[in-house]
Amino acid sequence: MNVFINDIPLILKKSSEKIFKHKYDLVLGKDDHFTSKDLTGNVLFKDADAALVDRLVRLMEVKKLKRLDSLTLVTEKKKKLIEHLKDQFKIIKAAGGLVAKDGKILLIHRLGVWDLPKGKLNKDEETQLGALREVEEECNIKVAITGELPNTWHSYAYKGKKILKKTSWYTMQCLDDSLMRPQAEESIEEVRFMTPNEVLEVLPESYASIQFVIRDYLNATRKAGKE
Repeated sequence: MNVFINDIPLILKKSSEKIFKHKYDLVLGKDDHFTSKDLTGNVLFKDADAALVDRLVRLMEVKKLKRLDSLTLVTEKKKKLIEHLKDQFKIIKAAGGLVAKDGKILLIHRLGVWDLPKGKLNKDEETQLGALREVEEECNIKVAITGELPNTWHSYAYKGKKILKKTSWYTMQCLDDSLMRPQAEESIEEVRFMTPNEVLEVLPESYASIQFVIRDYLNATRKAGKE
């Protein structure tokens, strides 16, 4: 599970998963002493429990951890910790797509940030249908789903409530973009197909969760091209 809190990824892994400690800048146990100033680069916590999750979430919500790139929590009770984390928020479901055409990727520019088309699901709406609807509405194109990408979760505050939005992502093929245009009422300023290199150039201007989805897609595409 990848949760983005203030645009910083909080990653929960089970102890049985492969962990390469040399990839982390700091490795701590749940009982080790630390302050927010110690959280720099990519940080790994071993034997994480609910108390540690609560402390880290509070820190990520109230502190500007500008030097922190990611937090990874390793636990024997991953499922239980995920449920504990979810219980702290109101859950909202959304869906979106990464649209490909002739080796290019479709990005939208909204509120000064490059993004992927996505939006909240309607009540009782099937996830894939919601993803198709949002992409087609925001870009005025026709698409078809070709596969799945990892889900993302990101938190934000709204009217005094803590929200955790789950976004289901799909790869999509563009069927018709002859009338493509940005949905102005959703504050979208531009819709553009970009080459992978162009995407990587603007990616630092995007949200961490969007960077995660796009990099996962590009890595999978490169791997498939080598096989």
